[in-house]
Amino acid sequence: MNAAARATAVCRGQYVERVVTLDDVAKIALELPEVVEGERHGKRNWSVAGKGFAWERSFSKADIKRFGGDRPPDGAILAVRVEDLGEKEAVLAENHKGFFTIPHFNGYAAVLIQLKVVGKRALRDALIDGWLACAPTALADEFVARTGPGRRK
Repeated sequence: MNAAARATAVCRGQYVERVVTLDDVAKIALELPEVVEGERHGKRNWSVAGKGFAWERSFSKADIKRFGGDRPPDGAILAVRVEDLGEKEAVLAENHKGFFTIPHFNGYAAVLIQLKVVGKRALRDALIDGWLACAPTALADEFVARTGPGRRK
């Protein structure tokens, strides 16, 4: 939906949810302490203390082939680190819209997020949790103390 169509829908009292973009990801990620945005192979990524916790992830030809007859998720895809494989299972079990994995990520502590369908709150939570998984302990503890309990397991 273009900007004019969105404006018309809002004027008519219709609720229009804006699609999350990589710029939204950057805004959320860069609000976290000591985050650096970078680029690798032409794709954006975000790290803390030299550890990547989120990165733009396109599908390789092999990834697409593994989908078989199923159509792969389209639009921008973000990979986000999680604490460990147990956390990955828990995140996927929550069935948040847009969260998934692929065979290439089996045994790897990260989930994939389809930006065009994910909710902004779920994305923010995933980015914070990914940041916590990669941030140095003292920095993560300081963040949790400042933002409130419930973040660090």
